[in-house]
Amino acid sequence: MIVAMQERASEEQVQQVSMRLFSMGFEVHRSADNRQVVLGVVGEHQTVDLADIESLPGVQKVHSVGSNYKLVSREFRPEGTVITLKGLAIGADEVVVMAGPCSVESREQLFTVAEAVAQAGARCLRGGAFKPRTSPYSFQGLREPALKMLHEAGDRFGLLTVSEVMEISQIPVMLPYIDILQIGSRNMQNFDLLRALGKVRKPVLLKRGIAATIEELLLAAEYLMAGGNYELILCERGIRTFETSTRNTLDISAVPVVKKLSHLPIIVDPSHGTGSREKVAPMARAAVAAGADGLIIEVHDCPDKALSDGAQSLYPQQFSELMDELQPITAAIRRKLA
Repeated sequence: MIVAMQERASEEQVQQVSMRLFSMGFEVHRSADNRQVVLGVVGEHQTVDLADIESLPGVQKVHSVGSNYKLVSREFRPEGTVITLKGLAIGADEVVVMAGPCSVESREQLFTVAEAVAQAGARCLRGGAFKPRTSPYSFQGLREPALKMLHEAGDRFGLLTVSEVMEISQIPVMLPYIDILQIGSRNMQNFDLLRALGKVRKPVLLKRGIAATIEELLLAAEYLMAGGNYELILCERGIRTFETSTRNTLDISAVPVVKKLSHLPIIVDPSHGTGSREKVAPMARAAVAAGADGLIIEVHDCPDKALSDGAQSLYPQQFSELMDELQPITAAIRRKLA
């Protein structure tokens, strides 16, 4: 359930309500804006008389949340979540673009791409250090040396860094170098990894699983928030359907659906969503028009020689042209590029 406190409720009243809920066996998660404190109440327990809680001093209204994602639900934070990191706001009025190679292959490659995407207007540098590949014989990433290169390139060109974490043991290795930890589609329901990242105080980018419903995506996010990490960004990256014309079916409709159900920001990955370079820009434009808070796009200086996902990677010039094309779209929906 969600307990909305009165706008003028005192801190003592908030604590009294919290302690009452604790005594009943619930976990209480606090959310507050400039006007009001909202308590997200989770846990398995006997039926609670909502009127009893509502009668406590300082309580304005108690809402019963029918879904299992209590903390992720829009009711918990009606105004929406904005993640602020080093001056960049994700989930606000600006559309944030993350770009870079699928995999970090060399220092020269990474710095060439990082400079290009920064000049075009990207705010985050994406790059894989640990790569989950379908074939055990495919390139698996440069691992920790790649993390160091990402950090160095980010500092050089004023970009935040985002990279995928595949297992719990990689978390402490990545923390000094990466600003946003990505959970890939294969690990969306790796619950041990979700629990571990719930304890980390660093933003997490959670990608939708290849065959996951929107509800399953939100429940995966609930694991992270239940662990105490409220800095979450959801990512629509396409789902597997019977259609074979594209690598996946990019579910643009997930953007407004998630916006209605959850307070979390959502970005779109048109590169994995289509698997085809020529389709990336049209779907990126569509995603922004649909209300996405950002994009994550693969860019490579020489895609034909890329060690992973070259067919879906834009050339730097194509990325620059796309950024120009996004300007009038963001203006039309009363937003702007970050």
